Amino acid sequence: MDGSESTTAHTPAPATAACQLDDESLATLRLSMLPGLGPRTLTALTDQFGHASAVLGASESQLATVSGVGPKLIHTLRTATHFVDTDAILQWCRDHGCQVVVKGSPSYPQAVEDLYDAPPILFAKGQFTIADGIAVAIVGTRHATAYGTRQADRLAFGLAKAGVTIVSGLARGIDAAAHNGALSAGGRTIAVLGGGLGQIYPAEHTELAAAVAADGAVISEYAPHAKPRGGMFPQRNRIIAALSLATLVIEAPDRSGSLITARQAGELGREVLALPGPVTSRASRGTNQLIREGATLVQTVDDVLEALGPMSRSVTTDDGHEVRNPAELKLNEVERMVLAAIEPTATLIDAVIRSSGLPAHQVMATISVLEMRRLIRRLSGQYVSRI
Repeated sequence: MDGSESTTAHTPAPATAACQLDDESLATLRLSMLPGLGPRTLTALTDQFGHASAVLGASESQLATVSGVGPKLIHTLRTATHFVDTDAILQWCRDHGCQVVVKGSPSYPQAVEDLYDAPPILFAKGQFTIADGIAVAIVGTRHATAYGTRQADRLAFGLAKAGVTIVSGLARGIDAAAHNGALSAGGRTIAVLGGGLGQIYPAEHTELAAAVAADGAVISEYAPHAKPRGGMFPQRNRIIAALSLATLVIEAPDRSGSLITARQAGELGREVLALPGPVTSRASRGTNQLIREGATLVQTVDDVLEALGPMSRSVTTDDGHEVRNPAELKLNEVERMVLAAIEPTATLIDAVIRSSGLPAHQVMATISVLEMRRLIRRLSGQYVSRI
């Protein structure tokens, strides 16, 4: 779908300023950090009462009308100040240069709001930029083979060079290779944690997390000191999927958490991509099965960009180009000029020549290239249009 709406630039707030929350945002922070309150029940509560302060001020009888809210959780909600020290959380964020990003604020990633259970609060070290609107998740097994590690690094490097933000989970194996590939390319990358920002897991990735934050962002929906537990990782996977236009799975055995991310991506209407692996490799069983079930097989950076297709809204890249389709990231200057002269509706080729100021033969050759890249279509011998 071609989009005429362009994303607007968000100026990230300094960490200190981002930790100065108004009363409603403080209530949201307190509600979000309560123990025993999962994202689905939290969403049900806010849907029922409208905002966090109303949830915290609701009576026991009112709370009891919400599905999933029992006596224990009612007690927790009614005594929330005993469970969550918001002052301590905010002070930790100030001390460690982290932002508290409230849903609905300009700094909150718009893509995450597509989740029906989008976290009301995100903690972020680093910053989001408008260029992160073009992002691909690269995920896979923690027990990666040499083949998988090389492919994750290669594809992340190439995509980051093209201007795509790489999203992953900072885990061992494929995740680490994806982050490192993006960093080696001088590109942007985002890590979504399955624990708090003060509990980097695995611990040996502390330096990697710092490097990611310097050239992207490390984010979590959990309190800074929350230790990662098994159930947190499938939950964080939905944020990885939401942040990305597509999820690319590289090496995933049966029952891999990466397959959960791929399923969530599909449910969100995102593309699901998979790199094939050797049929004899246990590490690639899940990946190859994804392809059998309809995931797009990819082998190169161009395959990934082509699979992404037109975006619902255009994104302005860091170098000032407005992009409607990630495949445009690989265009040279002449190809950009010709594409810019072509409208989503029927455009006369003679008008493209006049508008671009290029020789007719060069425009005709470039039109053929753009057509092969599936950025435009020929409507007749004289008319073309953007896809």
